[in-house]
Amino acid sequence: MDKTASEYFDSVIKTAQSTLEKPEYETDVTPKRSILHIRGRYGSYQVLITELFSDGIRKYRYYVLQKNRIEAGFDNAPDPRAIRLKYGKIGMEHAGKNVPHLHLEDKTRTVLTEEMVFSDFIEWLHNNITNE
Repeated sequence: MDKTASEYFDSVIKTAQSTLEKPEYETDVTPKRSILHIRGRYGSYQVLITELFSDGIRKYRYYVLQKNRIEAGFDNAPDPRAIRLKYGKIGMEHAGKNVPHLHLEDKTRTVLTEEMVFSDFIEWLHNNITNE
């Protein structure tokens, strides 16, 4: 794993351990990519985290679920709804472009966001989700 990904993963794991209840994590590393998966609880919510470094690009998924219903899901995948929101249409010129966005209401609503890192997500979590 490259040093940047390794250091970032270490930081994410430490933050998850101090923020989430009973976090479990696993890494999957090959010479071409590094993946970190974390599962944990935040009060009555389940939190699922994925961080991926591949070809010099960082991809992420930060999801908060309540009873298998998506309360909020941040990611930067090339989602067709996010592409349409950002560019006004879906076309070959936008195919495969990563677009930071937020899924709400069990993925029935999509909102564009700024690019996030794990610490941004934790701040959002503290400000928006009740830890009961």
